[in-house]
Amino acid sequence: MPAVPPQQPQPNGTPTQPPPTTPTTPTTAPPPEARRTAFAEGIDRLRAAATTEPGRLRIIGAVLAALVVAFGAVTAWQTTDRAAAADDVLHKSQPLSSAAADIYRSLADANTAASSGFLAGGQETAASRDRYERDIDRAAAGLVKAAANSDPGSPAAATVAKLNRLLPAYKGYVERARSNNRQGFPVGGAWLRFANDTMHNDMLPAAEDLYKKENQRLRADYADATPYPWAAIGLGVVALAALAWAQHRNYRRTNRVMNHGLVAATATAAVVLLWLIVGHSVARAGLNDSYDHGVRSLNVLHDARIASLKARGNENLTLVARGAETRTVKNAQGEEVTVDAYDHDFQTDMNTLGKGLAQAAKLADDSSGKKPVTAAQGNMTVWKERHAAAREQDEFGNYQEALDRVIGAKGATGECFDSVDDNLARALDHEEAEFARAAGDGLDAMTGLPVGAAVLAVLGAAGAVLGIGRRLSEYR
Repeated sequence: MPAVPPQQPQPNGTPTQPPPTTPTTPTTAPPPEARRTAFAEGIDRLRAAATTEPGRLRIIGAVLAALVVAFGAVTAWQTTDRAAAADDVLHKSQPLSSAAADIYRSLADANTAASSGFLAGGQETAASRDRYERDIDRAAAGLVKAAANSDPGSPAAATVAKLNRLLPAYKGYVERARSNNRQGFPVGGAWLRFANDTMHNDMLPAAEDLYKKENQRLRADYADATPYPWAAIGLGVVALAALAWAQHRNYRRTNRVMNHGLVAATATAAVVLLWLIVGHSVARAGLNDSYDHGVRSLNVLHDARIASLKARGNENLTLVARGAETRTVKNAQGEEVTVDAYDHDFQTDMNTLGKGLAQAAKLADDSSGKKPVTAAQGNMTVWKERHAAAREQDEFGNYQEALDRVIGAKGATGECFDSVDDNLARALDHEEAEFARAAGDGLDAMTGLPVGAAVLAVLGAAGAVLGIGRRLSEYR
């Protein structure tokens, strides 16, 4: 055993023992501290700044400026959308709706003129020929306009394309009817009935569908133009409340009544909010007036005019077919009877015309609008009386007398039809002028509002920042 060196004695005489040796365990280094994100550091700085008055003022200034700018941006955005929709109502959708109705009118009148010329015999009058050609040209021009203003791939564009295909085919059928009629061939009547079937079964339903689609588009534009911009109004109220709170806080801490920057920001925000509410209310009232006293009357008058055109066409075809087309219907007693198909349709169309004229008279809000409608009602009454007399002669076998009472130069039902059509045209012109005036007033009420709101919002935000900056300068 190795010798142990002597130990120094302790003061109490006990030798000192060496400290016991214990096994050493390796120690692990603490993990490195995770690096903080810029967002977290920003939150910490913001929290630290919020504990001081200058920091609080900076936060208040940033929030006020953001609120005022957001208010101006949302106001400009919503008023721009509504102004664009109001402009579409005035310059696009309503004119296109009227143009679609004119396409229908031109096609129906062309069909009526063709049947009238056929009834005149081998030598149709120059007037009926010119009327037919004029109506066809008008319909073609209306289709060009509708195609130019229809969205590619839309249902309206498909309807216009269909009418563009059918129009040349219809003209070909009419020319064949005329050619055979001039030579005295009975097949001319068959070709005219075929042309009429093409018009009534394919072309006029397509034109009416186009008219309905344009009316739907018009209603959609009204729906986009008239709602209140609640988001902008709500932001405006919040911005004004925040500015009022900031000024009250400033008064309580400094005992100063006014801060010029905050007062300017409050004034600009109040002007924008007042402009927004008043301007949109006036625009909404004008647009609603244009719909109630313009579009509704126009729709009723267009429908009445369409009914009169259908009635005139069926009246002529009653004499062209001469009983070749019949239909079984129930009479007032519930019994089934066989009647002339075209004359039955004539009676249906005249009932529709009468209801339309009665509704148009109720919607007319002045004498200028009611006078032509009342005149058309009188013309319709005479028309029905003359038609009944013509049908009586036809049923007695006096075909020529019946023909003279329908397409004759004087005292014929054609005069009544032309008078109804002319009076309806005057009523339509009056209502279109009423619509344009009211819709124009509504659009004018929003003129300058989007740009003005944006400019004033920027000025208001600058005022809020300057006002807060004035307070911060007191701490430097």
